[in-house]
Amino acid sequence: MTESETPFQARLRSGGPILIVEVAPPRGGDPVPLRSAAKRFEGKVHAIGLSDNRYGVGMASLAAAAIVAAEGMEPILHMITRDRNRIALIADCLGAQALGVRNILCTSGTHQTLGVCSQAKSVFDVDSTQLIEAITRLGNNVSRVHGERFDGAGPFCLGAVAAPFADPAELQVMRLAKKVRAGAKFLVTQPVYDLERFRTWWSQVTQRGIHENTAILAGIQPLLEAGRAKSYAESRPVPRVPQSVLDRLSSAGNMAAERAAGIEITVETIRQISALKGVRGFQISADDDAEAALEIMERSGLEVR
Repeated sequence: MTESETPFQARLRSGGPILIVEVAPPRGGDPVPLRSAAKRFEGKVHAIGLSDNRYGVGMASLAAAAIVAAEGMEPILHMITRDRNRIALIADCLGAQALGVRNILCTSGTHQTLGVCSQAKSVFDVDSTQLIEAITRLGNNVSRVHGERFDGAGPFCLGAVAAPFADPAELQVMRLAKKVRAGAKFLVTQPVYDLERFRTWWSQVTQRGIHENTAILAGIQPLLEAGRAKSYAESRPVPRVPQSVLDRLSSAGNMAAERAAGIEITVETIRQISALKGVRGFQISADDDAEAALEIMERSGLEVR
């Protein structure tokens, strides 16, 4: 590991398997849930991702990342372009620099009409690829925003989101390659439920050799309740949730059985993805159920090495 590298960045460079967990900042100003999550996942994952108002308005992801870092865990700051223009985005990057946060996942974000705050006005001043390019230049001391130059900012370790289930598939793979050229060192896919579609997408990715130039992590978001799973599947065109998964959850019988079935389905998904050559690891979305995430990791044989 070089002096400028963080442990997570060194892990990316090493070529070894990677395991991260995504945590949603609390819907309030209490830092205790974040401190508790950092302690629960200490030694279990390589880094903790902090989502950016993905499920609704909550604590700023930058503040959440700083809290996690203060607990001794390496954070990955999620930064979406939906809510902020390029001035605010670069300002947040400089704030991350000051707070010692070096990993940033750049994404456009789920459109607000899908439930975050439907009355809000979206921004989308830049897209996620443009944000990656801007932060890469920022880290190389050549970024300019409104005629200003920022010296000594970064370097940052940048990530992006991959969309295996969006159409047209060929265009999505081309966009993925563009993100890597812009500077993405790691990619996290949308949550994987449709394994057949994921394998088809993975074949296209590997044929282009994209996995050789960046670390690709499969996104894993457990569905632990039949009702919530049905609502989730109906509210979004992607990622696709096969009817067989919904049927398996709904036939479980009760809440406890649904949770057990959801964990079992997730473990099976991870094992099948693990068999695909070139997948570097996983991001497990813990949401508000850290125990389920930890059980899934243990039963899947996922561990920090």
